Amino acid sequence: MAGESAFKLTYATMFNPPEELHTRFEEALAQFHQNIGKEHAMIIDGKERFAAEKFEDRSPANTDQVLGIFQKGTAQDGLDALAAARKAFPKWSRTPWQERVRLVRKAAEIMDRRTFEMAVVVSKEVGKNRMEAIGDVAETADLLRYACDRMEAAGGFVTQMGRDPLVGYNSTNVSILRPYGVWVVISPFNFPCALTGGPVGAALVTGNTVVMKPATDTPWTARLIAECLLEAGIPDGVVNYVTGPGSTLGQAIIESPEVDGITFTGSYDVGMKIYRDFAAGRWVRPAILELGGKNPAIVSRHADLEIAALGIVRSAFGLQGQKCSACSRVLIEEPVYDQLAARLVELTAKLTIGDPTDRNVYLGPVVNKSSYRDYQTFVGELIEAGRVLTGGKVLTEGEFAKGYFCAPTLAELPFNHRLWKTEMFVPITTLGKVSNLEEAMKIANDVDYGLTAGFYGTKEEAEWFFDRIEAGVTYANRPMGATTGAWPGFQPFGGWKGSGSSGKNAGGVHYLQLYMHEQIRTYVEKA
Repeated sequence: MAGESAFKLTYATMFNPPEELHTRFEEALAQFHQNIGKEHAMIIDGKERFAAEKFEDRSPANTDQVLGIFQKGTAQDGLDALAAARKAFPKWSRTPWQERVRLVRKAAEIMDRRTFEMAVVVSKEVGKNRMEAIGDVAETADLLRYACDRMEAAGGFVTQMGRDPLVGYNSTNVSILRPYGVWVVISPFNFPCALTGGPVGAALVTGNTVVMKPATDTPWTARLIAECLLEAGIPDGVVNYVTGPGSTLGQAIIESPEVDGITFTGSYDVGMKIYRDFAAGRWVRPAILELGGKNPAIVSRHADLEIAALGIVRSAFGLQGQKCSACSRVLIEEPVYDQLAARLVELTAKLTIGDPTDRNVYLGPVVNKSSYRDYQTFVGELIEAGRVLTGGKVLTEGEFAKGYFCAPTLAELPFNHRLWKTEMFVPITTLGKVSNLEEAMKIANDVDYGLTAGFYGTKEEAEWFFDRIEAGVTYANRPMGATTGAWPGFQPFGGWKGSGSSGKNAGGVHYLQLYMHEQIRTYVEKA
């Protein structure tokens, strides 16, 4: 991050930041209040595009506050964006990879300079507390740089293969990974910066052109990413930004034969529909899908309970539980159950709820009315079938009156209840008592998801856990977060089973290859 040479912000280090981060966030927040309510266009082929219909981007912390006016793009706008990307692809794909890397690195530097401005937008738009919001932007810049690093480390993914043993001829074989073409990135509300910018950066560095379609709840953050890329000098048509309903504009993009690859992050149900719709094309095309999680933390009787409590609460209630990596299930060995459950309740009760831009606030609102209603429905089920240990209510008085505020909730529930296997995506975590680690592992793996998982216990127990857990991102004895906090170059992020489609994790050494297909070039000449 610009100006923070001695401090490296990640989700693991954000709990004790230097004061300068707060000062600069406050400065950006003051500037932000002078600029809200403006209209923002789509960007197609380097030009601003306005639609006949608009929609309002409102703050979930205060629904009276209109953050900006955005375009309700049509199916035709989506098709026009794809056409622009198609037109730009030949030149961009043949641009030397070193030049593509230079431009994407420049975009990351611009994002560094705009970190706090962008973080305020993330906080306002999502309801994410200020440190999580700054982290979202900083992670995006690091994802861009990491994509560049991997391209450089692989030498552009050009590899000399073996020479055919031909008499009288020289035969050379070269493997080269080449871009697919037009790539679509459909990103979610919860990490509107990293889960837009990360895939876009990977697609661009590898030579694809891009159409970005953000979640309707968070259009502004993606617009700022597009601005950084264009300011860096990415040519017209190489990056396009459209906004509008998934049911019309989004569906038109997904069904278009002009799409060569897609990255989607979101719910299992929506992702599987995209996967099936995408499969109806003329041939198989790559679909990189990250589809949520139901992430367990297993706590051994030998665990350091204070470390476990800190890690579980941070992962359960960071971003109000609206992370696909959130710790939504806690399986605790019986001898330490009562002690740990009491400590979890104690720590949860201390969490500050309110305006997410306030430096003292840990929990902001959930993102919209639908999530607000979901929370209340789930709480009703918990009360009926189990026992709420803390929370279990919406907050409607005073400063909470105009936002979607929900109390962080811990509850006990029989293991046969559906909520042990249902991704809730709200600040609710269930606790369960197990007789041994084998029982805990059986319950942990008995879900459709396999995204993240955490463990607390001895080193030998942790090795046992790593070997048996069915998840793509795994942590042991981590106070910074039981199941959350992946960072590019450190903990590549991706899931198994119903949590992911590719088997390769974003921000890792194998991710960039997903955006390219292999060509073998054989050249023969007489000796």
